[in-house]
Amino acid sequence: MTSCNDLKNHHISILYFWNKGVRSAPAIHHETNIPLRTIYYNINKLKQTNSLKHRGGNGRPRVLSAIEKKAIGQYIRRNNEITVNEIKEKLSTTYHSSVSATTIRRHLHEYGYRNVLPKSTHMLTSDDKKRRVQWAKQHKNDNFTRTIFTDEASFQLFRNTVRRWSKHPNDEYKRIPKNRQKVHVWGAVSVKGVLTCHTFRCNLDGPYYVHILKNFLLPAARRQFHWNWRLQQDNDPKHRSNICKQFIRKNVPELLDWPSNSPDVNPIENIWSIVKRKVEKRKPKNTDELELFLAEEFKNTDINVVKNCVMSMKNRCLSLISSKGERIKY
Repeated sequence: MTSCNDLKNHHISILYFWNKGVRSAPAIHHETNIPLRTIYYNINKLKQTNSLKHRGGNGRPRVLSAIEKKAIGQYIRRNNEITVNEIKEKLSTTYHSSVSATTIRRHLHEYGYRNVLPKSTHMLTSDDKKRRVQWAKQHKNDNFTRTIFTDEASFQLFRNTVRRWSKHPNDEYKRIPKNRQKVHVWGAVSVKGVLTCHTFRCNLDGPYYVHILKNFLLPAARRQFHWNWRLQQDNDPKHRSNICKQFIRKNVPELLDWPSNSPDVNPIENIWSIVKRKVEKRKPKNTDELELFLAEEFKNTDINVVKNCVMSMKNRCLSLISSKGERIKY
């Protein structure tokens, strides 16, 4: 009897009746509704080969030989920044091959390779990594439901990060002025959702940061948490100025220590990414609209999205520990 492994459904049906001794194509057609022509073809194939498996070798032979495929793999492993055209030249010089760049690119895709541009990230020193791990071990079991996460961000006018569908991708342009203006924003979130935000266009210094804390953070924090809350902020020099330290010591119930160079740990960074994308889709035409849109989108952020980001803090801590202080994917 012939095996049914790796066969299509109509092959299995024909093979079932064949193995039962049914050799009549009309009889099999009556039971299965498979086209007679298909049944006759497969019965002849069974008589000749006793199998319905696909017979290889019907298509055009592969352009790349086994030794050329092996060479391409070696080129990539030795230098992962090599270009397809450089690989093509190497094959031509070493093996006198006339393979095209498209064929090489297709081969690399089949083997799981993708040509990517590495994401930019701040460098972490060995001391930074140690402090990140120590912080994560110390706070992995914290109750972050009373923590207010804060951060500043800058929103540029005429960003170009939103992808679009097009039948003519080479004709897609987004005209961007040479000098793009920007608006700065300070924001605060907690497990209860967004608290408040403040937009500004001046340079942020210690006194102005105290102005933000006094007029925006404290009213919102006391409205949601009364006096049972703690503040998270990064180690920006403005946050550690004497005027800020004095204000926080007098007015903030508790300050959460924070590891240096750790934006990947702060859940508000995820909120900024969401807001930036939504603002860009609204296509602000000037800084006034940019300021208005970002304030609206921040305040309209889904409370469940913010809550999920904040409640991921334990997993972020565990990821920091398992990665030995390296950047985590959040």
